[in-house]
Amino acid sequence: MDRRRFLQKTAGLAIGLSLYRPVLADRENGIIKPPALKMGDTLGLVTPASPPFEMQQTMTEAREKMENLGFKVRFGHHVGEKWGYLAGSDQSRAADLHDMFEDKQIKGIIAIRGGYGSGRLLKHLDYDLIRQNPKILLGYSDITSLLIGIHQITGLVTFHGPVATSTFTDYTKKYFYKTLTETSPVGEIEDTPYDDNLQTSNRIWTINTGSCQGPLVGGNLTLICTTLGTPYEIETEGRILFIEDVGEEPNDLDRYLMHLDNAGKLENCAGIFFDRMSNVRPSDYKPGYFTNLSKEEIIGDRLARYRIPACLGVSIGHIANKPILPLGITAKLDAGKGRISLLESAVS
Repeated sequence: MDRRRFLQKTAGLAIGLSLYRPVLADRENGIIKPPALKMGDTLGLVTPASPPFEMQQTMTEAREKMENLGFKVRFGHHVGEKWGYLAGSDQSRAADLHDMFEDKQIKGIIAIRGGYGSGRLLKHLDYDLIRQNPKILLGYSDITSLLIGIHQITGLVTFHGPVATSTFTDYTKKYFYKTLTETSPVGEIEDTPYDDNLQTSNRIWTINTGSCQGPLVGGNLTLICTTLGTPYEIETEGRILFIEDVGEEPNDLDRYLMHLDNAGKLENCAGIFFDRMSNVRPSDYKPGYFTNLSKEEIIGDRLARYRIPACLGVSIGHIANKPILPLGITAKLDAGKGRISLLESAVS
């Protein structure tokens, strides 16, 4: 391809992508709520990121967990494929998503697992098809790329919560049903069960006191940062941002938060809440760091100048007990009390 044709092609692509800028900056444009699930509905299970290591065992586990919740299951045509650390080619993984959105018998779409690779699908997705066939899309961790990208482009409410192979505790099942099968607001999200009647590992710590209200948006911190500077860039102004991550060094947490800050994504938030980040800590001694910072110190330092309501330790992300957080739904955060409430229904 000569230089002129290359520039014409890339210019056309840029114009095409610009048409898909986020539609949610003006709340009056509304959001798209997918239909609620009903017991006995068929759920589509897909692998938009990494493949399961033990494929047959994982597929059996995913099927049984969804059936035990009261639903039928259909796997994507390409589930079981593997290309290195990806569950097949970008095209095949995107095709499974398209098939699930288009199939009228499929009422909800759930990732079997996360890993890596969902962000590679964003430029392959047919957003008009997704917008015209709104359905529940559920997952977390690497699936953040799809949750944010699809929500930003189409206005569809997407759902941060368990994947099909997650641990479905009584707490997790409660919010699975309340959020995805009921058309009334979930209301205040309750504390997770205490350990030996003591609120220790699941305690919520206030960073900045105060309360706020706004649409929810967020997900895995690493993946949130990868949206910056793309057509799928997260919109945080006037919104309540939630953040989870796992297995990062303290300086990585600092780097990602600094990147969000430099991009102007923190100062205009209505409020922020973080998950426990229990594994965000030094893994070993680094000679370049004679001392280290805790996650509380890093988050407190980054948010002190803005004084927006913020807290740390909410039960989301890579833990067993977790509610479902719908992107785009109006919520309330009381950082002083460590309380999050969903003020409107997430499904229609």
